[in-house]
Amino acid sequence: MTDALREKLVNAGRVLALEGQGDYVAGHVSVRLPDDPRHFLMKPAGIGLEEMTAGNIITVDIEGRRVAGSMPRHNEVFIHSEVLRARPDVNAVVHTHPIHAVAFSSLGKPLVAVGNDASLFAAGLPVFDETTDLIIDQARGKAVARSLADRPALLLRNHGIVAAAASIEEAVWVALKLEKACQTQLLAEAAGGPKLVVKADDLGKKAGRSNRPDLHNNVFNYLVRRWRCVCCGERVETPEVTAYESWREKRS
Repeated sequence: MTDALREKLVNAGRVLALEGQGDYVAGHVSVRLPDDPRHFLMKPAGIGLEEMTAGNIITVDIEGRRVAGSMPRHNEVFIHSEVLRARPDVNAVVHTHPIHAVAFSSLGKPLVAVGNDASLFAAGLPVFDETTDLIIDQARGKAVARSLADRPALLLRNHGIVAAAASIEEAVWVALKLEKACQTQLLAEAAGGPKLVVKADDLGKKAGRSNRPDLHNNVFNYLVRRWRCVCCGERVETPEVTAYESWREKRS
């Protein structure tokens, strides 16, 4: 099981980088070990998100100490350890610096449902503003976890995002959706500010339809296939792709 989890973490880094959430060697993603919930696998420091391998991933305990692996841990490990400590329902955490989310965090405005992506955050998007510095100790990590509370994500003002979820696939989904929601609102703000937003009674319906485990998995697997195609020139065959191509040939 651990080998499969390592491979999934590797793919999460690739997917995040592919979608523009890489920041050179900054940014990190983690996943809790299912048979040892006080330990988690994490991207090491010094490499890009897309450079993770099954062999260079490190293991960290709930106090933020590296307990296995040869590469150094990130200074901001406490984002992961303290969110995982505070949220038993969370098994994966993403921290990245996507440019639209960082820019949006500087506006001091609430995220509103300009489009479908923001419906995931209809209950409110917390903003951590105790500091714009790095989260490099347990006290700051605990403060981030308190600010996150029971929400799927928060903005670190002038810094980045934290996404937390029950699975790697969902945490990646939340991170990607938050960046798109911020980008969409920035476009509306640049055009004079959003005048029309998703109606309140539609928000819950949209959130339910767009936040499902099957969707998290399908999108994650699609992005992994796209990574392999774009970066490796590999054409990945899946039953879904084969069925679609067969249908398309019959239609043509």
